[in-house]
Amino acid sequence: MTPLNAEELAALRKFDTPTICNILEIVAPARRGIGYTTRQLNCIFPNLPPMVGYAKTATVRAKEPGPLKGEAYRALRFKYFDYLGDGPRPCVSIIQDLDDGQPGYGSFWGEVNSNVHKALGCLGVVTNGSVRDLDMIAENFQLLSGVVAPSHAYVHLVDFDVSVNVHGMFVHSGDLIHADRHGAVVIPHEVARDIPKASDKLIKREDVIIRAAKTPGITVEQMKQAYIDADKIHG
Repeated sequence: MTPLNAEELAALRKFDTPTICNILEIVAPARRGIGYTTRQLNCIFPNLPPMVGYAKTATVRAKEPGPLKGEAYRALRFKYFDYLGDGPRPCVSIIQDLDDGQPGYGSFWGEVNSNVHKALGCLGVVTNGSVRDLDMIAENFQLLSGVVAPSHAYVHLVDFDVSVNVHGMFVHSGDLIHADRHGAVVIPHEVARDIPKASDKLIKREDVIIRAAKTPGITVEQMKQAYIDADKIHG
C-alpha cells in the first residue's frame, strides 16, 4: 500500500463524510451497508474540517483498575507511543471502550492525551468512550465520542494495533478514515484515489434532481422524469 500524498488527502477533505459514503456506493458498491459508524457520536468541534488519516487503533477500560501497575504500565504506554509514531501521517485515533454495558465510564481523552496524540501525528479521535476537558483540548484536535463525562475513573490502555468496533464501524490498524460531525467511515485504500473523479458523477446525478425539485410548479410526472434522467448519467 502506497500512502496517499498530501494533495490526495486534501482532495478527500473537500467532501463531508456523508458525501464520501455516497461516492463509495459508486466506486465500492459492496461497502454500501458496512464500514461506517451507525450510531450518533458527539462531535465536540463541529466547525473543524473533516479528518482524513490512517487509523491508529487501541482498546481501553475504565470501570475497574487495570492489571498493570507502575513500570509495567509505563512500558505498555511507551510501546503505544512507538506505535503512534510509526507509519504514514496524518493518523486518526480509533479507540474502542470495552467496558460492557457502560462504555465511557471514565475518559481516556482530555487536555493531556489530546496534546500528546496531536504531538505524535493524530488529527483527533473517534471513540465509543468518553471525552472531557473540553475547554482545554489541543488546538484543532477533533473529538468524536459516545459520551461526555467528567472523570477518568480507572481508565487504562488495554491493547493497541488491534481490530476495533466503534459504533458499528469495524477498523483495522492502518485503515484510511474519513470523519466529521456526521460520524466516520473507512475508505478502502484501493478506491481512495478514485473518489474525486467519481464525485463528478454523483454531483451531476444529484444536480438533475435538485434543480427539478427547486423548479416552481413542478409536477409529479416531471419529478419522476428527473429521477429517470439522473439514472442515465454514467460519467
